[in-house]
Amino acid sequence: MSQELEQVPSPAVEDVTAASAQAGVMDDGFTSTDPDRKWFVIHTYSGYENKVKANLERRIKSMAMQDFVYRVLVPTDKEVEFKDGKRREVEKKVYPGYVLVEMKMTDQSWFVVRNTQGVTGFVGSPGAGEKPLPLADKEVKTILKQMGIETPKLKIDFKKGDRVKVTSGPFFDFTGTVDDIDPQKERLRALISIFGRETPVELEFYQVEKV
Repeated sequence: MSQELEQVPSPAVEDVTAASAQAGVMDDGFTSTDPDRKWFVIHTYSGYENKVKANLERRIKSMAMQDFVYRVLVPTDKEVEFKDGKRREVEKKVYPGYVLVEMKMTDQSWFVVRNTQGVTGFVGSPGAGEKPLPLADKEVKTILKQMGIETPKLKIDFKKGDRVKVTSGPFFDFTGTVDDIDPQKERLRALISIFGRETPVELEFYQVEKV
């Protein structure tokens, strides 16, 4: 690539733009009643998804294509993880190297998108020089639900039998063995030796770490 693409922040679920708020978008915010308005997938260099998104959004604005290209999304998924005794949500790219574009497919919009810096092409083109096929509405909804609209998936680093050390609370610095895990409550039960006797203790995920 001849030029380095500009750095941009990691994406979140996009706010509906002014164009998206116009008549023709259903209440779910994903599907349009306009039959010509569809979601397409473009391919990018892996690791450049966010930069391509920013480049395309600037190009749409500079070329006054807001009435033809509406939203650009990098598919991400949210996970909850526990690190250093803290609970945090992190975003993971669901499909590295791919970006979603909601647009009306015309000769001009096709040209604008595929000639954006970092875009290597559309996914689903029937043949060379032919316009690509759009995603089905069901596919789009499935992907967008992975982007933080549903409850974040919990990333569990513990399993039964793991040795863990308590990092906070009344059992601080005790060690034990994981006996049971409750993902819904974000808690686990560990068997901890207290006065020489194994005792089951309920602990929050953030209160323990693997040893």
